[in-house]
Amino acid sequence: MPDSAARERDAAETASAFAHPAVAPDRTAAYGGHPDQVIDFFAPRGGRDGAPLVVVLHGGAWRAPYDRVHVSPFAGFLARRGFAVASVEYRRGGETPRRDGDAPVAGRWPDTFDDVAAALDALPELAARELPGADVRRTVLTGHSAGGHLALWAAARHVLPQGSPWRLPEPPPLRGVVALAPVADLARAVELDVCSGAVHQLLGGAEHFEERRGHSDPAVLLPTGVATTVVQGSWDLTVPREVSEAFVGAAAEAGELVGLTVLDGAGHFPLIDPAADACAVVAEEIAQLAW
Repeated sequence: MPDSAARERDAAETASAFAHPAVAPDRTAAYGGHPDQVIDFFAPRGGRDGAPLVVVLHGGAWRAPYDRVHVSPFAGFLARRGFAVASVEYRRGGETPRRDGDAPVAGRWPDTFDDVAAALDALPELAARELPGADVRRTVLTGHSAGGHLALWAAARHVLPQGSPWRLPEPPPLRGVVALAPVADLARAVELDVCSGAVHQLLGGAEHFEERRGHSDPAVLLPTGVATTVVQGSWDLTVPREVSEAFVGAAAEAGELVGLTVLDGAGHFPLIDPAADACAVVAEEIAQLAW
């Protein structure tokens, strides 16, 4: 149980990250017919041609109240750093709380995964149209928290089980993935009850966990052959560092090296807070893969 000082620090970091006004995208394009099947595009500030494309998948425990708007300051920050940015929306759980009065249900099976796969498949064409100056050959995928899980999953679609509707015949065209405090190992996240049962809800219920984990858990879908870095705050109370460490360990067992950058003194939200030093570290990690 975190002490009161840890909880106060976490609350202050959360407040700082959510204090920024939303940043409006330059363009928005649909990749499907549902209102949540859209991508916001942010042009690199300064009109730079040939900018790498950073694809952002937002977090929020796969729950509907949390959408891409809360990462728009982060997307704007990356655009100011010279990146072209595509911020993906996707279908999440319901708006209303569960019957027991807890948080809204997390995720939709299989809709959440359908959307991320469809968005990434549509992205090269959409980016070429909406951000013609971007260099889609230099695409880096990033995501925070639940979005970090989806980013790692999207980079592993070519190693999904045969017959999976999301499986790709070859690795996706990515320079790499920078996963930010990701829910990267679903079994470890369940053990720690990350986000109050969100993992089981994402997969349609605890009774489906073992069956569906092989189609959804980045820690199982290894090795990928895609350059991957995990950035994790040492004081994260939302997705503890043990989850990232479990994923990195699973990668090592599979013969793959995954970078792990632990930011001492940082919690969960500084990684996407433009006012925090941690956010600048994230931008540098992305740049190292993009260039």
